[in-house]
Amino acid sequence: MADLPFGFSSGENHDRDRGDKDDNSDSNSGSRSGPNPSDPFGFGGAGGGFDMNDLGQIFTRLGQMFSAGGGPMGASGTSAGPVNYDLARQLASSSIGFVAPIPENTTKAIADAVHLADTWLDGVTALPAGASKAVAWTATDWIDNTLDTWKRLCDPVAEQISTMWASALPEEAKSMAGPLLSMITQMGGMAFGSQLGQALGRLSKEVLTSTDIGLPLGPKGVAALMPEAIEEFSSGLEQPRAEILTFLAAREAAHHRLFTHVPWLASQLMSNVEAFARGIQIDMSGIEELAQGFNPAAMADPAAMEQLLNQGVFEPKATPEQTAALERLETLLALIEGWVQTVVTAALGERIPGTSALSETLRRRRATGGPAEQTFATLVGLELRPRKLREAAVLWERLTDAAGDDARDAVWQHPDLLPDSEDLDDPAAFIDRVIGGDTSGIDIDKALAEFEKEINPGEPGDPPVDK
Repeated sequence: MADLPFGFSSGENHDRDRGDKDDNSDSNSGSRSGPNPSDPFGFGGAGGGFDMNDLGQIFTRLGQMFSAGGGPMGASGTSAGPVNYDLARQLASSSIGFVAPIPENTTKAIADAVHLADTWLDGVTALPAGASKAVAWTATDWIDNTLDTWKRLCDPVAEQISTMWASALPEEAKSMAGPLLSMITQMGGMAFGSQLGQALGRLSKEVLTSTDIGLPLGPKGVAALMPEAIEEFSSGLEQPRAEILTFLAAREAAHHRLFTHVPWLASQLMSNVEAFARGIQIDMSGIEELAQGFNPAAMADPAAMEQLLNQGVFEPKATPEQTAALERLETLLALIEGWVQTVVTAALGERIPGTSALSETLRRRRATGGPAEQTFATLVGLELRPRKLREAAVLWERLTDAAGDDARDAVWQHPDLLPDSEDLDDPAAFIDRVIGGDTSGIDIDKALAEFEKEINPGEPGDPPVDK
């Protein structure tokens, strides 16, 4: 993977750019042989205290930078937080460049394709249509309409990393660098924002729909297709463009059926990302490497801060909590993608001969680490295991054959009813449980009745049920 997420590293490049780090060290020449163990961040001499000359220069350079950049606050006067999203938006927009308006006939064609796809999907799924509006987006529209969701995805990871590396400072350094820490945090926000902006700029020109990454990135109920990216995607395929458009519209419409009528699904996806972020722990060996030749004046340079983050200085370690959250997220995304492929194939298979070939093209696109997966890993630190997508599709197809559309879709009524990672490896046992075979397991009727009671407790006029 060419791009690395916030502070994540492959561990391959640990070289430090020290060529211009000696300009401010005349008054501290005694420490050039290496850092003192009690002063791992280079904040002072043998005694572990700050060199006031260095500290004064740091504040001077920070002041100059903030003055030139309009200050550490955003344009609205609020703190930029763990990620500077104003910077991210600016960089993403500038990387896109000029965007031509979408012709009215293209917008109408997309709306017609979504409407037709929803009509066909009605016959193969119990979930009703979820898209109340169909639109055509430019790359800029995609950024504007998905940035709020990217904030929810990126903030937990960025906050955790920011908290971890700040807390890793020695207590003596913390007490001396109190005001400086907030500035360092803002430098991190700028570095994170730069990474986010560059990645979103690339992705905005490559995604095909608002749900191409498997997450509900756009507004609820808005089916959005990207005509420019679809045109480029279609250029290398043999199928007619009208069929490709209808196929992608069906996938978008199917995703919206799930995200609209399975109310817990979006929050479950986000909670798994947050759980992954909470499990992040910093590899302290990265802190030791940072001490080698580190100059505090680099804190005043956003480019230097981003370079430190990219070098894996604060490289996280895998934890059991992260592993469990990652598996839950991977499984849930695979189940979503597998269900969408199953219902789209059922709806379009006899009407569009190229449906199977198009499904396989998209599956390979994801299996080989397409732009969506790479960017998701870059921004959030999660890398999916696409092999589960095929297994999930097989499970949904076999469940449909054995139990029918209604029983298949009833599984989405509660998270406890969904298959887990082991079920993807052995779908037969899960299908037996759903159709009420000899294998003991989930009682769907009972679980659905309990779920219905939870969301609609009691009869009209009954006193409220204590939770």
